[in-house]
Amino acid sequence: MTITADAPPARFGPGRLLKEVLTGGAVGAAVTAFVVGCVLERASLVVLGPLLGAAYGLLLLLATRPRRRREAAVAPRTALARIEALESAGGEATDMPTRFELSVVPDGAPAFRVEIRQEVHVAELADLRAGGAVVVAYPPDRPERARIVRRPTPEWEERAAGASLDPAPGPLLGGEAAGHRGEGYLLLLGLLLGVAAVLLPLRAELFGPAGAAPAETARPGPTATASGTGSTTTVTSGMGTVVLGPGRSMLDPGELRKAVESLTERPEGRRALTLVVRERLLVVVLAPPGGTRAGGFDPRSLPYDRLPALVEEAGPGEWQVTADALTDPLVLRIVVTGDGGARTLEADGRGRVLRRTGD
Repeated sequence: MTITADAPPARFGPGRLLKEVLTGGAVGAAVTAFVVGCVLERASLVVLGPLLGAAYGLLLLLATRPRRRREAAVAPRTALARIEALESAGGEATDMPTRFELSVVPDGAPAFRVEIRQEVHVAELADLRAGGAVVVAYPPDRPERARIVRRPTPEWEERAAGASLDPAPGPLLGGEAAGHRGEGYLLLLGLLLGVAAVLLPLRAELFGPAGAAPAETARPGPTATASGTGSTTTVTSGMGTVVLGPGRSMLDPGELRKAVESLTERPEGRRALTLVVRERLLVVVLAPPGGTRAGGFDPRSLPYDRLPALVEEAGPGEWQVTADALTDPLVLRIVVTGDGGARTLEADGRGRVLRRTGD
């Protein structure tokens, strides 16, 4: 029989909650600056968006370095755990994102329940079942960060094979605890603040009447504009945009492919550096004319038939798809912002899921 007691709750201090707001603000401002820069054809905003995200990431890395050093200096605790429930997200990836509910039974310490999410290889998933025992490791002061040890030592593997563990009563750490929901709301608040910080100063140029844009937004170079049935296409020397009319979506059958072909039907067959798709907006940053073919990708080669399923798999909410080959090969990033915060799904050039974050 196990000794059971309530585990200490996860700690959510002001610093951690402030970090969620700042993270959401940085992500919202960076993505919005990039998209608005593409729409208004402002190179400064197009560059500012990725730079803002990179700068915040570097500051966050430096700010959390002392804490990460302290955590690394503390040896993790190893214990046996009983699998109470598990649920795999499925998909085509080799490593499946899986949710576990565990009863962790440390030696000489109270047992506790915890919910974790961990990627598990499809070959190992068949060996994991409800009621079975596994070996876990976790920081002594952060039990909600428990992880299943894939290759335990022979001693622990033997203990797990012959263990019979009882379920642990008490609260469930991690998962959908109120503190985690609060973090999600703060992340969403930060996203909205970041978006507003970029949109409000530029609202006149974005939403003003046609032809009312300030003179400094004009750009030299050839420009072609065409208005079709319910859509507007604009092509300049370095960028192309398509805006659909009300009631239409880029995820409608054949809509995105037709929009891309309208921007790439020129004889020179321009390649793309970056492609951004939202509900009714397509923005393609074109490679310089005469550049090497390695500098970008053919936007007509995207897995159009897979994009609606990838957006649906990423989750409900306002979505954005970004395609680029800056770190060859081509990578698709689907970012969805909803009530639960921001979620990201990455796929390769064939539409195969590579990884997910924010589940």
